[in-house]
Amino acid sequence: MVDSPTADSRQEPDITHVNPADQKTWFGHPHQLARLFTTEMWERFGYYGMRALLTLYLTQHFLFGDRSATGLYGGYTALVYLTPLIGGYLADQYLGSKRAVKFGAILMALGYFTLCFGGQTATPYATIDGQRYEVTVEKAADGVETRYVNDGAAKLAIKGNDDGSVSLLAPDGTATRTIAKGGFASDGERSPFFVTVMLIALCMVSVGNGFFKPNISTMVGELYAPGDRRRDTGFTIFYMGINLGSLASQILCPFLAVAFGWWAGFGLAAAGMLLSFFLITFDGGKLKGYGEPPIRAGQKDPALGIFALALLGIPAFYLLFVNLMNMAPPEPGSGLIGYVASLSLMGKLLFGTFIIAVPGILIWSFLKGSRTEFQMMLAAMVLIVFNVVFWTLFEQAGSSLTLFADRNTDLSVFGLFSISAGQTQFFNAFFIVVFAPILAIMWTKLAEAGREPSIPVKFGIALIGVGLGFLFLVWGSQFVGPDYKVGIWWLAGLYLIHSLAELCISPVGLSMITKLSIARIVGLMMGVWFLSISVAQYFAGMIAQIASVETVGGQVTNLKVSLDTYNGVFTLISEWAIGLGLLLLLLAWPLKKWMHGVK
Repeated sequence: MVDSPTADSRQEPDITHVNPADQKTWFGHPHQLARLFTTEMWERFGYYGMRALLTLYLTQHFLFGDRSATGLYGGYTALVYLTPLIGGYLADQYLGSKRAVKFGAILMALGYFTLCFGGQTATPYATIDGQRYEVTVEKAADGVETRYVNDGAAKLAIKGNDDGSVSLLAPDGTATRTIAKGGFASDGERSPFFVTVMLIALCMVSVGNGFFKPNISTMVGELYAPGDRRRDTGFTIFYMGINLGSLASQILCPFLAVAFGWWAGFGLAAAGMLLSFFLITFDGGKLKGYGEPPIRAGQKDPALGIFALALLGIPAFYLLFVNLMNMAPPEPGSGLIGYVASLSLMGKLLFGTFIIAVPGILIWSFLKGSRTEFQMMLAAMVLIVFNVVFWTLFEQAGSSLTLFADRNTDLSVFGLFSISAGQTQFFNAFFIVVFAPILAIMWTKLAEAGREPSIPVKFGIALIGVGLGFLFLVWGSQFVGPDYKVGIWWLAGLYLIHSLAELCISPVGLSMITKLSIARIVGLMMGVWFLSISVAQYFAGMIAQIASVETVGGQVTNLKVSLDTYNGVFTLISEWAIGLGLLLLLLAWPLKKWMHGVK
């Protein structure tokens, strides 16, 4: 114990061993939090800005069909959530968090810049009853585009019919030919070189994210001593940077893509990522002592070898993406076995690992743990499975919901101006920023009154919420006009409901895993949690493939068929979500009992 100076002895305290800079605070927190907050904000600016464009870029620039585009999007986001498991381990054991973040940041920035080089827009063509025809696109003064099949000297407009057939119309509007359903197929003649460039860019971002994402959070944790009560609030402030970055980029990147071209949207995402890299690399010594590599006497620094091996992950991921894009749909009536057999290599690896890990860990827990530990692990695994369902349905935002916004949504805001389809993704970030503090206060008040819902109840509410969001949009589709487009506020309403649902499940997931897991395998359980989100991202792409509609040159041939297709899939999604949510509410009592007081 140190005595404080008395009135008779007021000499200055000895501070020669204290770094005055360490005494600075930022909103009552270590001042280094400001730099990490800003670094994460700009990284999320780049990621979410790029994500807002990706599906539209694939369907409108490369003219991939919906099935290929949404499958590739799902595979990419699956890797984004899977690679942090490896990047976090390598940083913990060899690199240190700071070097891992720097490497990840520069690799992601290079990936975004690479996306700027997409070459010329693919040339559309149609295959009719096995014969290929050139397709031309003409834009009217009002911006409306029309697709034509060039049949010799004749230029025939393409019109999709309600029964799935396609009519080719003469200039006077009469049908010169009607092709039965399945007899008309559209594709694009695209440069294999630029497709390869695009896939390599996605691989670079996937690998870079694995080094960046887990380790920037680790550095935030290092700012606080064990038992420091400011830690949770610090992470809350830190995560606000995620939402601020995503909110800004999902407005600006799509705007630039529409105004100047895809390169401008991706370029802004790359600029944000570069800012993140500069902030963490040129920190002026502010982060000295944080995120440093582990010290092992006499051991050579393995960093260069690890970075070289990480770069080898780029061609490995490239092969996974190529395999994913060439995946054939399952044969009708093949059942679950046929469905699993038809999965891409990435899907088989993710699905196989998950279905082996979950029962395998439970069997180990039963054999090695106590009765209480086994029950807690069983509760955790049940919630992990429901977590897969939630994110599979929720993560339609970047795929099927973005395509719905592009094709079947009136994007006019009060008739004053219009936003682009990519910009509609900003609704989620906006509602999270607005309602996160409100729900945090609400949960606190309910907890003080002893009425806060248990974790299983929150999960169940979240699942029901994601279903109600889709039902809300389907309801709004009943009020469409002759253009078969819903008002933008119906889509905004969906995102409002989904954001509230997300706030019921997302903040409690990681904390729940750490509390329910057997201590000696908590790291493995964290891995299973992130694996569950990765699996969900992949299957979100598979769900979006079910909502695929016929397009020619990136444009649907019949907006009514498009609307009916989306409504059918969204209705099915809502029924499953609400049904499984109600099931989880029924299971809430035994799950709560198995959790043995964990809240």
